[in-house]
Amino acid sequence: MDPKESARNALLYVLDAAAGERAAVICDDVSLEVGRAFAEGAVGLDLWSRLFVLKTGGEPRSSVPTEVREAVASGSADIYVTIFRESERETPFRISIIDLISKHRKYRLGHCPGITMDMLTEGALALSAEEHRAIYSDAQRLMSRLAGAERVRVTSPNGTDASFRALGRDFFTDTRFDWKTYKWGNLPTGEVMCAPVEDSLEGRIVCDLSIGGIGQISSPVKITARGGRAERFECSDVAVLRRVEDALSVDDAARHVGEFAFGLNKKARLSAGFLEAEKVGNTIHFAFGHNTDFPGGMNASATHMDFLVSKPTVTVTTSPGREIIAMRDGVLQ
Repeated sequence: MDPKESARNALLYVLDAAAGERAAVICDDVSLEVGRAFAEGAVGLDLWSRLFVLKTGGEPRSSVPTEVREAVASGSADIYVTIFRESERETPFRISIIDLISKHRKYRLGHCPGITMDMLTEGALALSAEEHRAIYSDAQRLMSRLAGAERVRVTSPNGTDASFRALGRDFFTDTRFDWKTYKWGNLPTGEVMCAPVEDSLEGRIVCDLSIGGIGQISSPVKITARGGRAERFECSDVAVLRRVEDALSVDDAARHVGEFAFGLNKKARLSAGFLEAEKVGNTIHFAFGHNTDFPGGMNASATHMDFLVSKPTVTVTTSPGREIIAMRDGVLQ
């Protein structure tokens, strides 16, 4: 698929771009080709378009450049797209730029850490108008089944057995921008998610596919949670274990549960960066850390790390006390 068409479709069908609006694309110099695709896609929709290119150094970024802060403060765009390299060490920087932009509620933000050109040509962003509509319809059907969820339990053949409370934490989707529930969204899209009650996660999560900021893993990471907090990590890959422990030690809130989500994007690939992998159909993921931009979320950590689980069975107890199987062995019911 032509990358400019993919970018244009994402702007139109996810971010609701309209002719005459203004779009600002902020990208790394290493992601310049992707940034240009979005800037040119915006022009193709008759949007005014501006491209900011940030230099990439060896050290992780820690602050938002002055020219970006000034552009946001001046109200120079209706839509922002941020395109950065994928690194768990730069998550605090990415959260800071999300907070900067999304606190101005008139803006729409598509956030794309780790996005690549092949996501636009072959992967989870290479979506036609019909494919965008189909994912949105799938998300709406799933959310209707999850309405009124009080408790969610997740099991899997690899040893996952964890549950959390969801009362008052509505499930929502990133497949179309909705100011009523969300201040910003990731591109590519393809999730139905919620913010679990922060002190409610209990049990064991066995991540056997991929980790945010790290990518695919060869040895599972086992997480034991109590009272909503990840208390113990186990993995035979010492390097991966160290990266997880370091990432979730940046502040006291980093180890509290922040997200639970279903993946729905049929074009998403596990072999791609985590932003695409977390959208893979027939999977779920948990995340620890930041979630204040989710409906009901109260975890103000400086970081957010996701853990992808294969072949999950998801059992949901709804408010009338009815129990439903939302997903069985990775297949939506």
